[in-house]
Amino acid sequence: MPRPRTLLLRRADLVVTMDAARREIAHGSVRIEDNRIVSVAAEADRDQAEQPADETIDLSGHILLPGLVNTHHHMFQSLTRAVPSAQDESLFGWLRALYPVWARLTPEMIRVSTMTAMAELMLSGCTTSSDHLYLFPNGARLDDQLEAAAVMGMRFHAARGSMSVGESQGGLPPDALVQTETEILRDTQRLIETFHDPQPRAMRRIAVAPCSPFSVSPALMRESAALARASGVGLHTHLAEDASDLAYSRERFAMSPAEYAEDLGWLGTDVWHAHCVRLDPPGIARFAATGTGVAHCPCSNMRLGSGIAPVRGMLAAGVPVGLGVDGSASNDGAHLLGEARQAMLLSRVLHAPSDGPPMNARAALEIATLGGARLLGRDDIGSLAPGMAADLVAFDLRAPAFAGALHDPLAALLFCAPQSVSLSVIDGRVVVRDGRLAVADLPLLIERHNALARALLAA
Repeated sequence: MPRPRTLLLRRADLVVTMDAARREIAHGSVRIEDNRIVSVAAEADRDQAEQPADETIDLSGHILLPGLVNTHHHMFQSLTRAVPSAQDESLFGWLRALYPVWARLTPEMIRVSTMTAMAELMLSGCTTSSDHLYLFPNGARLDDQLEAAAVMGMRFHAARGSMSVGESQGGLPPDALVQTETEILRDTQRLIETFHDPQPRAMRRIAVAPCSPFSVSPALMRESAALARASGVGLHTHLAEDASDLAYSRERFAMSPAEYAEDLGWLGTDVWHAHCVRLDPPGIARFAATGTGVAHCPCSNMRLGSGIAPVRGMLAAGVPVGLGVDGSASNDGAHLLGEARQAMLLSRVLHAPSDGPPMNARAALEIATLGGARLLGRDDIGSLAPGMAADLVAFDLRAPAFAGALHDPLAALLFCAPQSVSLSVIDGRVVVRDGRLAVADLPLLIERHNALARALLAA
């Protein structure tokens, strides 16, 4: 049997473990064998520091932490950022403006936009991402995304989205963008059987993800839940995103969004819902009691004027909460560290000092790491400890943005302007080195992405 490849990350000014004891180790080091962490220790531990390694990276002047976890995204939307007709719309108007554009997506556009979105995420500190692809025009398939993720080397949870209720049936999307429920379920089953990997430290998993209450039928929601549970995979959808979404649920189903989800079997530890801006107190209580997760997307919710999700109340009740950058046409960025900062700041806007201590930097980082891992059903990512997947990121504390803030380097990471990573390791492989993407020719990728974006809008 060949000897494992070893990677030693040494002399980090601070190692933020997010382990069970939430240790923060000054002048720490992490040793990796192949794709897993084997030790985390202070540099003064001579046994660790002096063991030889195939590669040693000196992280003096850096903070080292677990890779961040993105729990909600629509990567194809990076082709339609800042589209003039959708810049000032709320959710339903924004969707109606962009559906006709997205109807012209091609398989190449799906692949290239996925690679671009993953590059942006990696540079922001993200090492694991979910993505919710829910429309498949012109021969596009989820397979196109999976191919792109394999090239980029990102740990990926591909959520097979779907829309089955078009305008003629009272839904929001054009009829041309919906699929039959038989087609949806058959293809979802194929994807699970072909690509889902349930093993520890898996790089690729599949989730079942009907799009939203206003684009799929209750029957498809129930059948999707049954399929996911029979296959042992997660369930994901949008819920209670804004006032229009809330009104649609009450008018169409005579239920609140949480009541609708519960009626369809969409509560449980295997379910995470995006947004939940309009989740009411009874809904929060049901989510907490059932371990149902929420992907908090603060930038998108502000961009579309949807409101501020009651995250503080969710956390206090025990609802699992992770972060999502959401689609790059409703954010319009994908900087996960920036999203964590925004979540921290926005929580302070919603709550007065009399409500108690505000969300702090450590709580925001926990949502971005362990919180996201929990939503995705993972106990092998989100912290730095022996046996965990070797997903780590380092930020250079010598950047101008951190000058004068090193009294508390972890807090500086969240309070100061969001920076790009200096180093990113995913599954034991260096994917960003010295601040530069190591897995793709980024200028060439961006050039092709921009050409496709122009073609998509020009059509």
